[in-house]
Amino acid sequence: MNKKKDALMLDLGVCITRGAPPGFHPFLHIFGGFERLEAVKSIFGPRTVKILDNLWVEIAPGRGYMRINDEKGSIVINAKYLKEGNEVDVYLDVIHELVHIRQHHEGKELWDRKYEYIDRPTEIEAYRMAVDEARRLGLTEEQVEQYLKVEWISDEHFRRFLHNVGVKTARRKGEE
Repeated sequence: MNKKKDALMLDLGVCITRGAPPGFHPFLHIFGGFERLEAVKSIFGPRTVKILDNLWVEIAPGRGYMRINDEKGSIVINAKYLKEGNEVDVYLDVIHELVHIRQHHEGKELWDRKYEYIDRPTEIEAYRMAVDEARRLGLTEEQVEQYLKVEWISDEHFRRFLHNVGVKTARRKGEE
């Protein structure tokens, strides 16, 4: 896992079952309390509890962090990331993936190949929600930037991505 970040100690108001075994689990058994979060309620509105009650999480080996299985309408999370990933990162990734679940329910094309990953409207919407929640938690712009950094995006694309999701980048050496 390359998503190791500086540890932040925050009371997130949720219970993440970090050592759950591989397989399919009800969302609220793995991510308890998310139904009470204002961020999640803003994603699903009055249907929040019903949607989360019917949502499944697949804990699987392999690579990556978290993603949507659009055939099953579920969230897939890497077992090692669930167990060892920075808790704030996992929390924010859940918020991000819940936006994708709503988009999936709305029939949106989650992986529209007309767009690069960093410009894809569904990704921008999901990351903006995660960025807003990170700021609500009190993360600095630098911490938000660190959360968003992933190994598959070049530095040049990352700067454009940060702009797309509304993160003010730290002034870099040699930049105005």
